[in-house]
Amino acid sequence: MEDVVREADLDLRELLSIPYLLEAEAVETGAGRWLVRLAYPELPDCTAEGLVVEEVLQALERRRVELIVDLFEQGKEPPIPRPPLAGADPLWAIRALALPERIAVILEGAAR
Repeated sequence: MEDVVREADLDLRELLSIPYLLEAEAVETGAGRWLVRLAYPELPDCTAEGLVVEEVLQALERRRVELIVDLFEQGKEPPIPRPPLAGADPLWAIRALALPERIAVILEGAAR
């Protein structure tokens, strides 16, 4: 794929602004009992499930951010299937998701 961008060209803010495909499905866990399962299939082990769509999406976003930050801190490249969104604000999302402040500090440092 020609449009794929390499991590060496991207800082953490940009990595967190990459749009990933979102898969959603309802999963029957028993007679008349259902769960919502969401996943970013382009990211390893990035899934969440539960009863309330909004809560599951929030959990999935937390997982996505934590996974990308962990990979970044380890010097590893997360999957980069497409360029980052220019108008994305990952700092806002990190605060809205109540993620650890250390992630916001890393992002604020990248913005300088």
